[in-house]
Amino acid sequence: MESTDGRGQLLAISDLHIGYPENRALVEGMRPTSGEDWLLVAGDVAETVADIRWALELLAGRFHKVIWAPGNHELWTHQKDTVTLRGVERYDHLVAVCRELGVTTPEDPYPVWEGPGGPAVVAPLFLLYDYSFLPKGCTTKEQGLRYAHGTGIVCTDEFLLHPDPYPSREAWCRARVAETERRLEEIPGDLPTVLVNHYPLDRHPTDILRYPEFAMWCGTDLTADWHRRFRVACMVYGHLHIPRTTHHEGVRFEEVSVGYPREWRPRSEPPGRLRRILPMEVQADDGGAAPGIGRGRGGARG
Repeated sequence: MESTDGRGQLLAISDLHIGYPENRALVEGMRPTSGEDWLLVAGDVAETVADIRWALELLAGRFHKVIWAPGNHELWTHQKDTVTLRGVERYDHLVAVCRELGVTTPEDPYPVWEGPGGPAVVAPLFLLYDYSFLPKGCTTKEQGLRYAHGTGIVCTDEFLLHPDPYPSREAWCRARVAETERRLEEIPGDLPTVLVNHYPLDRHPTDILRYPEFAMWCGTDLTADWHRRFRVACMVYGHLHIPRTTHHEGVRFEEVSVGYPREWRPRSEPPGRLRRILPMEVQADDGGAAPGIGRGRGGARG
């Protein structure tokens, strides 16, 4: 594992969605507090490879290290993108872009943060979801999808996120979980971890969604005990567009998303604030965050 003995802060952000001019401007304004700061980017930078490259190249030129975990939007094969790769080939292409820029990916050795609050292994993850976060009363994916279509809350992944060559997104998820679990088990047992994933490792952060059916596209039960098994100091995620801090079984979960302009404009806190992961910020749980993704009605979401 790569290590550094630098100082600075371990910072995090996600769901930059720079296809929106207001969000692109926020990214243009993001800067470190020192030359030793690391930045964790927990997915959903943009939908096109060109935009993803622009944002990560900008950030990699400012921060000592940038660590990226993909979101669902990066994996979309969108009609506005000139890169038409699907599934694993698209993900591999994004990994190659990141390596060209010097950005750490889930396919690279996990770096060790040795600044204030460390040491801790920082592990970017790519896990997807398997429809195990089902709506109340549903016991199968098919039932859950019928319910979601009935409410009009259906994730755009159903149309744009292709799992090729896997037969389904849940099959791709299971493969990713198995490989990631193997790698996490190899981390020395005396080191805590910071796990960075686009989706929360446990279902509890989705409990405040206005439309709980959106939780189907938010993670997997296969990782529900990882915060305990892998000595997690902090679990960093995004996707929900509900930035807040919670604690689950004594472990800190940080949702660090920017979200869409229509979501962050009404909030009192300035948008795009980089969240400090280590050393830990002292703050209370926020159980009443502003509405986020999956809370609107009608059409595909997220």
